[in-house]
Amino acid sequence: MLVLYVPTFYRLFTGLWSTEEQAHGPMILLLSLWLIVRQWPAMLARADGRPAAMGWPVLGVGLLLYILGRSQGIVAFEIASFIVLLAAVLMLKCGHGALRVQWFAFFFMAFMVPLPGPLVGMLTMPMKMAVSWATEHVLFAAGFPIARSGVILQVGQYQLLVADACAGLQTLLTLEALGLFYLNVVRHSSAFRNVWLALLIVPISFTANVIRVITLSLVTYYFGDAAGQGFLHGFAGIVLFVTALLLIIGVDAFLQWFVRWRNS
Repeated sequence: MLVLYVPTFYRLFTGLWSTEEQAHGPMILLLSLWLIVRQWPAMLARADGRPAAMGWPVLGVGLLLYILGRSQGIVAFEIASFIVLLAAVLMLKCGHGALRVQWFAFFFMAFMVPLPGPLVGMLTMPMKMAVSWATEHVLFAAGFPIARSGVILQVGQYQLLVADACAGLQTLLTLEALGLFYLNVVRHSSAFRNVWLALLIVPISFTANVIRVITLSLVTYYFGDAAGQGFLHGFAGIVLFVTALLLIIGVDAFLQWFVRWRNS
């Protein structure tokens, strides 16, 4: 695994994962590895020590994905092969029971795999339009001089293009992953609370995107275009994830109060 994937991850960290659209990759990888370590004692308790026969065909599929991805330059196949091969090794070393314990970590790692470009382009434009529309109406209601033409916002004397990284499909999926990670860590006993929190992750993600674009618009309006496109543009990404996490925790607290009120 080290021989195969040290070059792969070096290329990802210096290439794809250094772009704003795929900057969530390292975060997903580290959180997935933390989940595996967290479940390690439970996994060892379920491991029967007998190799699972299904591990060999899974290993073959993983190696085929790696060969295709590496030779043809298909990054999605190469990343997917890492997940499949890791699952195959676990099945061959520890059996089916170990993989069942670690299923969420492997599912969570799937968010590292970049989606096909045509699919992302098709779904991203309506999302950017919706975020631009919401940003325009919120700032206009707050008294700021703002106008919109498609996904271009005119704030005072400055024009801002709502890019894919600000309101794209990958951003939405990253925030979805963050919400699912939160659900897995807290593990509420209330099914009502879990289901509603999972459903509300979608509007929470949209709201966090709107807050990010509003933040960028206000930074540009007050400090100029250089500030908006410079360091503070990257800081807006941190604003996005912090906002999403705070909204998830806030909604979770409200659901907790509602469940207690309903049961009282």
